[in-house]
Amino acid sequence: MHANKVRTGLTVLGMVIGIASVIIVFSAGEGINNLILGEVESFGGSDTIETEIKVPSTKKGTAGEAQSGANLATGVQVTTLTLEDMEDIDKLPNIKQSYAGIMGQEQVSYGNELKKAFLFGVSASFIDMDKSEIDTGRFFTDAEDKSLAPVAVLGSKMKEKLFGDSDPLGEFVKIRQKKFRVIGILKERGAVMTLDFDDFVYVPVRTLQKRVMGIDHVLFLMHQVNDTNLLDATAEEMRAILRENHDIPPPEEGAATTIFGSGKDDFRVTSMVESMKIMETVTGAITLLLLAIVAISLVVGGVGITNIMYVIVTERTKEIGLRKAVGAKYSDIMWQFLMESILITIAGGVVGIILGVGVSLLVSLGASYYGWNWGFSVPLKSFVVSLGFSLFFGVAFGLYPARKAAKLEPVEALGHE
Repeated sequence: MHANKVRTGLTVLGMVIGIASVIIVFSAGEGINNLILGEVESFGGSDTIETEIKVPSTKKGTAGEAQSGANLATGVQVTTLTLEDMEDIDKLPNIKQSYAGIMGQEQVSYGNELKKAFLFGVSASFIDMDKSEIDTGRFFTDAEDKSLAPVAVLGSKMKEKLFGDSDPLGEFVKIRQKKFRVIGILKERGAVMTLDFDDFVYVPVRTLQKRVMGIDHVLFLMHQVNDTNLLDATAEEMRAILRENHDIPPPEEGAATTIFGSGKDDFRVTSMVESMKIMETVTGAITLLLLAIVAISLVVGGVGITNIMYVIVTERTKEIGLRKAVGAKYSDIMWQFLMESILITIAGGVVGIILGVGVSLLVSLGASYYGWNWGFSVPLKSFVVSLGFSLFFGVAFGLYPARKAAKLEPVEALGHE
């Protein structure tokens, strides 16, 4: 190995690439999982249940969910979820508080400044349940919501776009030529699932419904519970209320349902705990798929080891014959060549781990630079899997050349040209 540095180095390189890929995949899987879970948690903690609209489907399970998502993506509107549903759900003993939400997009102006902005209509309890915090001023009240008060709270970026360095509190912005008084500014929050909440204009949900959009429905409801041990039972009670309100028959006894309810439902009730479990399952499946692809590069590296070891056996046939002539046993020759193969793969494994950790760190730094909650993490199992792969491929792909060398007859080997 020392005498043929270039050949040994190229053989090790094949394993380095494969093992580094294993480390990077595991680290990326952890990073993606942290990112997605962080985004989900930003909408609510483990004591939160979400109700959102869903297009009813005749299909069952994930096929029905996929069909519903596709229908919503193509513009199908569901207008059955209302504030009355939220009020009925709030009567449940385990519900602490709730808020409703709808979104729209309109031109917002102040003086000569005209900007296109997302309007986020929410209930007054939004500020108590969400991660958003008031920077200056205040959030609107439940009384202002019910009276359709034309008041607005600006995200930090929207404030900068419309007012620059001036104080916006008490000033009026125009939405569809209607004046809204600015009563508060939110602290910088950043983007969540591609939505930049700092660029939003927050208004009371009823005000947005009646004064701007002319609708009666909402897109989603968020509920906070008192006892997280009763999450599943509370979610089922909510489904029963919504089915009664929307004239949807309950699932037939013994009929297949998912955690999202039945296919006939025009709503989806999901706790944040369930959402996080689903996301963990998805990211786990992606990680396994990537590992399967990486395994191909490891096999290619292993085949390279077999080829190199086969060439080494051929070149050293006379040496093998001489050793056997002076008393070397089958096991001696076998272990000599097998250990060389294992050393190559272990060396590749160690260098690959170092390279993989380094690349993973660079990826996490790059993600952090763009404001993603990625987090640098290399799970312990990635080291175990990497070294396990190294040892396995060292034995598996070095075994045939080692056996071939050990089986050579001394006379035949010594006479080899």
